[in-house]
Amino acid sequence: MVSVGTLATGNDPVAERDFYLRLLELGSTVEPEPLLEQALATIVAASGAHAAYIELRDLDDRGHGPPLYWKAHGCTDEGVASIRASISRGIIARALAEGRTVATPSAVADPQFRDQPSVLRHEIQAVLCAPIGRPPFGVVYLQGAQPGADFLARNRGAIEVFARQVATVADRLLSLRSRAGQADATAEIRKQFRCDDLVGRSTAFARVLREAAQVAPLPITVLITGASGTGKSALARAIASNSARASGPYIDLNCAAIPESLLEGELFGAQPGAYTGASKRMPGKIAAARGGTLFLDEVAELSPVAQAKLLQLLQERRYYPLGATTPVAADVRVISATNADLKARVAQRTFREDLYYRLAVLPIVVPGLDERRDDIPELVERCCAETCERHQLAALRPTRRALVACREAPWPGNVRELANAIEAAVARAAFEHADMLDEHHIFPTAARSGDARLTFRELTQRSQRRYLEEALARNDWNITRAAAELDLSRQHVHELMGAFGIHRPDDGA
Repeated sequence: MVSVGTLATGNDPVAERDFYLRLLELGSTVEPEPLLEQALATIVAASGAHAAYIELRDLDDRGHGPPLYWKAHGCTDEGVASIRASISRGIIARALAEGRTVATPSAVADPQFRDQPSVLRHEIQAVLCAPIGRPPFGVVYLQGAQPGADFLARNRGAIEVFARQVATVADRLLSLRSRAGQADATAEIRKQFRCDDLVGRSTAFARVLREAAQVAPLPITVLITGASGTGKSALARAIASNSARASGPYIDLNCAAIPESLLEGELFGAQPGAYTGASKRMPGKIAAARGGTLFLDEVAELSPVAQAKLLQLLQERRYYPLGATTPVAADVRVISATNADLKARVAQRTFREDLYYRLAVLPIVVPGLDERRDDIPELVERCCAETCERHQLAALRPTRRALVACREAPWPGNVRELANAIEAAVARAAFEHADMLDEHHIFPTAARSGDARLTFRELTQRSQRRYLEEALARNDWNITRAAAELDLSRQHVHELMGAFGIHRPDDGA
């Protein structure tokens, strides 16, 4: 456990707990400027610093030009100017260049810094300066009112913990703002491919739309794959709507939702007497889709007999209804989808290889939300608006805090899980007569004001777990890279993951 020392308040566990609590609360900030304001107030209160300064710079900045955001405490305009001038030289320059905390009990008496004009002019005494981020994209600077090593001893641990927490939150906010300023990667392809119901503007989603636009006008079968809940059905309908068969019927069939004994009749139709209870001719989905598109969802669940019949349909453009002795001509385009690994099923001999190649003439893989996190805020807003309209509720808009929380949360069920979560959240918000959809509506177990009752140990563990989870996520769950970022051994990271019950998102735990 990282110790913050005794802080400027003395050996007071309540003060230390309050310090950790305020650090945790920084994570709920959704804008950089309020973050710096709250952060600076937190470290000044904890350290008793006479003067303090904090800044964030552009992630691509090499030290040239003004900072993006900055806040100062206890400094005159001249003092702030002197501090900012020292970014390129002196104490701050060393902290940034070496990526470590720089401390001196008296800058004016320290041979390393006493020749700096600003140090001499302001008679700067005890100083602590810590970089924010790795590599540094910011800095926090504290001055004591009097010279002395006690200011350093009391506060060094605190400023380093503080800098790490600020780095985590600030990196997220600056990344979000950077992404928000990026152009819509799907803008050009949307001019050619009508898909207003498909939400997303990320590069990953633009790739999907380009592939869909390429296959839409061609009279060929399409196989859409991807994890459950990624929106394969919606993409299939968009392809059909942009095809030459757009004016024809669009018929869908979920192959996993119908008992195997009934599936063939549902798909191919049946003649009277084909099975018990079949007293009249049943046309089937292929006939219903004549002149249009047939969408077969969960196509991997077709029985071997149904697979053989579907193969005949795709090869010969004709099929046999159950009980029929003569074939029926088929005028239908087939789009299929599955979340199963069809190649693996072919290898296991549970899915026909020849049918697989007939279905996958031009396959499209729909990415999960973990690959298109930039699309999550827009999806949340769309789901919220549609839910309010569907249930005839007063319009709600998600708060920025809710959008940030959703973007960072894991969604193993992808768009379907997200939509269900927002529908439930709207119900909770409506019950509370809330004006906005907030984080606690979507995540009922999210930390709220009750955190004040947590013990110091619990607050510390929660902070450490959060650091670890965010480092793992930033490094795509590569433990070696996460360990290097956190300056921990790989074994220690494994031990912490076990202690905190942290599992990879795909581990099913």
